[in-house]
Amino acid sequence: MPTTTYTVTGMTCGHCVSSVKTEIGKIDGVTSVDVDLASGGVRVGSTAPIAEADIVAAVDEAGYEVAV
Repeated sequence: MPTTTYTVTGMTCGHCVSSVKTEIGKIDGVTSVDVDLASGGVRVGSTAPIAEADIVAAVDEAGYEVAV
């Protein structure tokens, strides 16, 4: 089961974390989403590799950005 880590900028509260988890969780194949508010780290578990563009789009939909 692949796990990929991203850094998301702009999150400041629990609601931010919830929004990011919800949007990423909607992607087909995603099995887990762990978000660390303090570091902005987001660990995504999946049944198969997920395209980074899909993660970026989900984070954007939640109102935040993936750091590059």
